[in-house]
Amino acid sequence: MDLGYRLIVALCRVVFRWMGLRFRITGLHHVPRRGGALLAINHTAHVDFLFAGFGVLKANGRLVRFMAKKSIWQHPVAGRVMRMCRHIPVDRASGAAGYALAVEALLDDQLVGIYPEGTMSRSFEIKQLKTGAVRMARDTGRPIIPTIVWGAQRIWTKDHPRDFSRSGIPVHIAFGAPLDVGPGDDIAAATQELRRAMARLLDEVIAGYPTMTGADRAFLPHRWGGTAPTPAESYDRDLHDMTRTADEWTR
Repeated sequence: MDLGYRLIVALCRVVFRWMGLRFRITGLHHVPRRGGALLAINHTAHVDFLFAGFGVLKANGRLVRFMAKKSIWQHPVAGRVMRMCRHIPVDRASGAAGYALAVEALLDDQLVGIYPEGTMSRSFEIKQLKTGAVRMARDTGRPIIPTIVWGAQRIWTKDHPRDFSRSGIPVHIAFGAPLDVGPGDDIAAATQELRRAMARLLDEVIAGYPTMTGADRAFLPHRWGGTAPTPAESYDRDLHDMTRTADEWTR
């Protein structure tokens, strides 16, 4: 089952080895060996889902169904891969269908990966979260696993050239303690609790990551002495991107 997905993972492992990536994976015991669970992943890079999935597979051999924007399915190659892996398309204009598919997968005892920030973080901090992850946990009774991927932004992120060279970049993946959302829990409060848990885990991962100096400080949050945009500056750039996209649609 999922032979195509596992073949793609095997190919990725070859590429990771060729690139000399140095992995550190912690908190593996938090990822359940059976049953549904939602991985709430920080979003700093175009490729961080590869590493989150790699960490889970290394933990217990399980595969993750990632939620991703529906437009990827329109690409002739990427779309075929997404269908083969049975990932979950999300229409940002109307997310009900993607939400229903994710809930179905969770109730089918699968692992689902979601980016609760919605879009990539230019500041590399945890942005304000959307409520979808918490609502799914409440509706299914499945736990949320805070998940941090760090280092992937040095490979391919917004506003920077991609780097798939043999650079030996360290990539750290951390899984936090599960969060449960009860039927009567307040969605907004539970979402803030998830954000705090992800932020704490992010700080722990950054503290244990090799020091970034020189040009690499561009991939480090301003609060940690890096030169990445502050959250406020990132918000302004994101707003500009959204305004530009809206203008393009009206032309």
